[in-house]
Amino acid sequence: MAPALQAQETSLQATDIRNPDYFHQVVDCQWACPAHTPVPEYIRLIAARRYSDAYMVNWQSNVFPGILGRTCDRPCEPACRRGRVEQRQAEHPEPVAICRLKRVAADLKDDVRERMPKPAALRNGKRIACIGAGPASLTVARDLAPLGYSVTVFDQDARAGGMIRTQIPRFRLPEEVIDEETGYVLDLGVEFRAGVRIDSMRAVLAEGFDAVFVGCGAPRGRDLDLPGRQEAAKQIHVGIEWLASVSFGHVDKVGKRVIVLGGGNTAMDCCRTARRLGGEDVKVIVRSGFDEMKASPWEKEDAMHEGIPILNFRVPKAFLHENGRLTGMSFEKVEAIYDERGRRKLVPTGEPDEIFECDEVLIAVGQENAFPWIERDLGIEFNEWGLPALDEKSLQSTLPQVFFGGDAALGPKNIIWAVAHGHEAAVSIDKLLNGEPVDERPAPAVTMISQKMGIHEWSYDNEVARDMRYKVPWRDVNQSLRSIKVEVELGFDAATAFKEAQRCLNCDVQTVFSAAQCIECDACVDICPTDCITFTANESEEALRPHLRAPALNTTQPLYVAAGLKTGRVMVKDEDVCLHCGMCAERCPTGAWDMQKFLLQQTHAGAGCRSAQRKAA
Repeated sequence: MAPALQAQETSLQATDIRNPDYFHQVVDCQWACPAHTPVPEYIRLIAARRYSDAYMVNWQSNVFPGILGRTCDRPCEPACRRGRVEQRQAEHPEPVAICRLKRVAADLKDDVRERMPKPAALRNGKRIACIGAGPASLTVARDLAPLGYSVTVFDQDARAGGMIRTQIPRFRLPEEVIDEETGYVLDLGVEFRAGVRIDSMRAVLAEGFDAVFVGCGAPRGRDLDLPGRQEAAKQIHVGIEWLASVSFGHVDKVGKRVIVLGGGNTAMDCCRTARRLGGEDVKVIVRSGFDEMKASPWEKEDAMHEGIPILNFRVPKAFLHENGRLTGMSFEKVEAIYDERGRRKLVPTGEPDEIFECDEVLIAVGQENAFPWIERDLGIEFNEWGLPALDEKSLQSTLPQVFFGGDAALGPKNIIWAVAHGHEAAVSIDKLLNGEPVDERPAPAVTMISQKMGIHEWSYDNEVARDMRYKVPWRDVNQSLRSIKVEVELGFDAATAFKEAQRCLNCDVQTVFSAAQCIECDACVDICPTDCITFTANESEEALRPHLRAPALNTTQPLYVAAGLKTGRVMVKDEDVCLHCGMCAERCPTGAWDMQKFLLQQTHAGAGCRSAQRKAA
């Protein structure tokens, strides 16, 4: 191989910034969000006190801003660039409070009913059934009803919401928030058949629906078949079923001594609910280590703040009972041992078993799908775990007109994933019923707009605030523990919301470089506060990353590479540490750098997702 050709192959290729995924990945929060909510866009609107506009930006992507602003699992926050920036300033760097700012938009907005889509004036003759009225089904209904589809949502409960209503306690999520945001969807001309339990998929298909979406959640909580389980059954409850009984008012008290088994968010809801129903000695016992628990860190903190201890590395062995009444539980103490591949194994420590006295036990060790109502001769295949065999992009089952989403599709996750599934399934249904292949997924809508207003003026606030993350105020714990319906978190007021919004680094305002205008004066290099810009001879990425002005160590985020400079060098910018402060653009004497707002919006069901109509246009 000729040396010149070999060098060309090992050099970094110039970045194609026309690819929507490139700048999308730089907006770390939006990239991490399953529904791809334009986070910096709505945070800027909150800073401008345009709360209703911020709410509608959220509503387009995540459908339930008020609900998610209280309950989201926040995959956006660990990805937030602010957390990486503050590693240099704080022992515990904190991302922007993205989730709680979403709640601000919901709490402080005006009446937005007039801004919602209206029911379709004409129906297109196509009928869609959504089984379950949880977040996935309601998202499908929200996307398809305005397009003229006749959407019918079935649910065994009297009110819409699914697990949002039955499994999340009212002290975290008030009933009126659920009613408002599910109401926005049902008001789009959706038929809601409440109190209807679906016992047969064959019967649903016989009604002549053109497509069926299954969004019934993961309705069965896992049990523990341990010695004493049957004998003491009256005092032992499966967590999600117990939470639903509390939600519907069937359970209003609990024993004084309560053990909660499990380390997920359901376990945290169970223990906090038990405290409010009379539990004086409530403890969570989990077999894993504290850091390995599936519960979100803030959920664990909330439980401990309310005086609930979390005991780890204890494996349940038996339910203890006398004369048919539960008296306690025994546990084996274990420790984590890791092999050479890093795989964990729990092994007994050899210490004596521990016994904890209790009056009731809540089992929250996981959930699983249950589809006894789907006949196995319909053509819908299931895998070895009892989940439907699906195309993971389109969410189409092996029976083409049946789709799955949310926990019913790929196993239990969270609300924001259910919403994302709903959007994808709605696209698939729309394409199927318009004669298009469902595996062809629509590209997102992308705009790039220069923020330049003058020579050195920009239409956004690019000053990097030095403030650390603001804490959301809580109601006094003694007051909040007195009632199951008293909301614990109070939310940001407008003044604090503004200050927290100012912490956002505007990651969607991109630094865009034009090599043709660059004179290689290094002014941008000199002014950059994070040393993220380097002009250098081209090399392979492996060779280049450690030798930039600041070594680019995060290989999950691409480097921005621009070729075409007069000296033959390349400009390399480490997107991972860029503050998007715009100082490079302000300093550049030739305008080679520009600050351009990148706005990406997922293409939902409708004309934009249909390839035939796009080509005709």
